[in-house]
This record gives sequence, structure tokens and C-alpha cells, in this order.
Amino acid sequence: MRLHRTVFVRRALAMAIVSGLLGGCMSSTPIWDAHFGESVKTIREAQIIDAHAAEHNPSTQGVDGKAAVSAMAAYNKSFTTPTPSANPFVIGIGTDSGSNGGH
Repeated sequence: MRLHRTVFVRRALAMAIVSGLLGGCMSSTPIWDAHFGESVKTIREAQIIDAHAAEHNPSTQGVDGKAAVSAMAAYNKSFTTPTPSANPFVIGIGTDSGSNGGH
């Protein structure tokens, strides 16, 4: 039993030494580090169609502030409380589709 423990301790010690030596052999990634964050920047910029749109597209004339605020409020409300849809289980019952000429 004691021999088994000694072999285990030696193997564990050897593995610790080898992993420490291999850790010193690892090199850093200077090329990857130099380009760190470029993919995020590229994706963010790809989502912008025209970054200077406000500078060369003036706002629409004829829409006053109250009307614009009311339109935006109605638009936002349509997402919070959508209009109820018809019952999906009722399929054309009681409606005349005109397929039989109205008879």
C-alpha cells in the first residue's frame, strides 16, 4: 500500500513539474492581441447604414411636434397592447366567400 502511494506522489510531482515547464514554453499571441476588438468594431459599423444621415437629410416639414408625439405614442402602444385577433378555431363559418355565386 505504501509503495502505491509513493508511485502516486512521484507521478503527481512529475506532472506538476512538466506542466510548469510547458507553461513557460507557451508564447503569447501578438498578432491576435494587435487585432483584438476589430471584429466587434466591424460588426457595429456594418449595422450603421449612414452615420451622417442627420447632417444631409433635413427633417420633414409639415409635421408639428404634437402630431409626431401622438403618432409615436400610438405606434409604441401597438406593441404593448396589440389588437386582438379573430378566433383561430373559427374558419369561415357564416361568411359567404362567393364561390357558389351567392346561392
